[in-house]
Amino acid sequence: MKTAIIGFAGSGKTDLFAALAGPKAAAVGNRAMVKVPEPRLDPLVALFKPRKVTYSEIEFLDLPGGGGKGGGLGERILNEARPYDCLIAVLDAFSGINDPETQRQSIEADFMVSDLAVLEKRLERIEQDKRKARDLVNPEEEEALRRALALLEAETPLREDPELAEAQVLRGFKFLSAKSVLYAWNCAESDLATFALPEPRPGQAHVAVSARLERELAELTDPEEKAMFLTDLGIEDSALDRVISAAYRLLGLINFLTAGEPEVRSWAVRRGSRAPEAAGAIHSDIQKGFIRAEVLGYEDFLKAGDFKKAKEMGLHRLEGKEYVVRDGDIIEFRFNV
Repeated sequence: MKTAIIGFAGSGKTDLFAALAGPKAAAVGNRAMVKVPEPRLDPLVALFKPRKVTYSEIEFLDLPGGGGKGGGLGERILNEARPYDCLIAVLDAFSGINDPETQRQSIEADFMVSDLAVLEKRLERIEQDKRKARDLVNPEEEEALRRALALLEAETPLREDPELAEAQVLRGFKFLSAKSVLYAWNCAESDLATFALPEPRPGQAHVAVSARLERELAELTDPEEKAMFLTDLGIEDSALDRVISAAYRLLGLINFLTAGEPEVRSWAVRRGSRAPEAAGAIHSDIQKGFIRAEVLGYEDFLKAGDFKKAKEMGLHRLEGKEYVVRDGDIIEFRFNV
């Protein structure tokens, strides 16, 4: 899944990208694959001592900075962000030069104005088609577009209506205000523990970060040195994992796990995915030949401590094609190709 990082010049956007990507990846480009933290793999690794451990990943793209205070992000940046599944918008809450809430409102306005231009152009084309022949128009698409128009004219982002934002007939337009967005309020280190964040809205979340601090932490390779650095600053943990995890949730993703001596691994699937779809995340042949899934819930695994005891306790379940995968499920697929 793909996430674009946007923000005004000087917001600390590139510092956050460098922290996410790591110093080596950040030095060679503006795009990086980033591992999603998954602490539930740790007990599985301790149990199996696998030859390989693999984490789910998100692709992050660092887009150029916008024009600055009151200048808007710019249509080129908005168009580059349009194909991405989720957006991280970095706000300057540290310099005292800018008002981060004004920046947030400006970004939302940019999204809606850009969407209005796309929407009005499409509705004009629909009116032209209706004059030619009514069967050229998809009534479901027209109805959804007019609902979207009413929201945008009321200065309401499309994500405020989740059903409309996710409507199949609108997906091709890639409306910016329909996308999930994580606002990263880039504040001073001293404000991290007490920074007041707005309440989340549909498809919108907030996190306080110190991008410069996160970048410095990412450059430390020794875990003990990193822990000492955090202790000296009076900070319990890095905010970076929370940024990644929040973006992951906004993408509507969960992890299921597979475990064995060759490999312990987390796999990303959309929330609500059924067992065959999860099998397809591993390989299309497993999905085609799916028979059933042997499932052990993560909490049940912790109760048992190992797989053999879990079976003795009757905690393993055999699930069919209609089973909806739960976050943290440990699954072994049975299939025939």
